[in-house]
Amino acid sequence: MIIIADGGSTKTNWCLLDDSNKKIYFNTEGYNPYFVDSDYIVASLKKGLPSDIPFEKITEVNYYGAGVHNEEKAKIVEEAIQVVFPTAKVEVGHDLLAAARALLGNEPGFAAILGTGTNSCIYDGKEITHNIDSAAYILGDEGSGSYIGKKLLTDFIRGLMPKDVADVFYETYKLSPDEIMDNVYTKPLANRFCASFSKFVYDNNVNIHYTRKIVDDAFEAFFANLVSKYPDYQSYTFNCIGSVGYNFRNVLEDKAAQYGMKVGKILRSPIDDLVQFHINRSQSVA
Repeated sequence: MIIIADGGSTKTNWCLLDDSNKKIYFNTEGYNPYFVDSDYIVASLKKGLPSDIPFEKITEVNYYGAGVHNEEKAKIVEEAIQVVFPTAKVEVGHDLLAAARALLGNEPGFAAILGTGTNSCIYDGKEITHNIDSAAYILGDEGSGSYIGKKLLTDFIRGLMPKDVADVFYETYKLSPDEIMDNVYTKPLANRFCASFSKFVYDNNVNIHYTRKIVDDAFEAFFANLVSKYPDYQSYTFNCIGSVGYNFRNVLEDKAAQYGMKVGKILRSPIDDLVQFHINRSQSVA
């Protein structure tokens, strides 16, 4: 039995594959090693994983996660997973590689993530060959849920949000500007807090012009500062994974067209296609 997992900063999608390739799906929270340590991950997994998983029969765990940018960060996640699955071979890779494999399989191309955070790459069919760092949610992450949420929160704090939207926003969350500042600057997982408000942008139908512009500006920054900086980017189709890209795909498709890119796949989650990639790979090895 093997497990494939795709971990974002907010949620991790897991799939258990038995010896006949029967799939069992489940979810836990997300684990970005820039914000949580091994002890936190172990405690969360022990609480969040289904209790009926045959832990001792798992031979392999393939985990792809947000924030796994180097060996040090990968080790934080790897050590935690190894505690929970002591008999398994644990491999930890970047969630961007998961996105590329899910979107493109063994074909070369461009792949991006637009979820809580942002990432993008050129993929040669096996490995990521070019990646422009998104610089994370404080310095960058253009186009992400945290980027959209930060703009919304900033407008609310500064009194720049249209009154009809501000009234609904306050009624929905009951948060004062001071409470928002406290959540962002003194509490953990501020990126996840900011990103949670992208749902309000998606759900809002009070002032479509205002919320549409927030999303359009976020995707404009994403294409201007990241996508268009890849050499010959217009020669690739635009392929994307993530809840923000999926929920706002009409705006995203318009923006891609403005930048001269044809749209390929836009998926909410990579887990189904990622599992199929691992099934295909195991069959080719066999």
